[in-house]
Amino acid sequence: VQLQASGGGLVQAGGSLRLSCAASGRLFSINHLGWYRQAPGKRRELVATLTNGNIATYADAVAGRFTISRDSDALYAVSLQMNSLKPEDTATYYCNANAGSGSYENDYWGQGTEVTVSS
Repeated sequence: VQLQASGGGLVQAGGSLRLSCAASGRLFSINHLGWYRQAPGKRRELVATLTNGNIATYADAVAGRFTISRDSDALYAVSLQMNSLKPEDTATYYCNANAGSGSYENDYWGQGTEVTVSS
């Protein structure tokens, strides 16, 4: 599975940004797509995931501000709409695909995209 992410950038606090991610390759093996983020000096953390059945899960820190959705014309492409951004949302954001099952289950990562929120 390969992931191509786009979006990100610099925005003032309270602003909005949209990230997009498109998967290719062994799409039939994908269980869910999502976004993680890693701030400097911190561990990578879950932001949001979306299952093939369109069940979304959000980190407490972003719930109510971020929305993950599937692109209308691509089952294996998702977007992350980020509203009311805060300086603490500044991080490198990574698209993630969880694929396979049992001993063949793996996580795949896209290239990181930078999000910087100025105060």
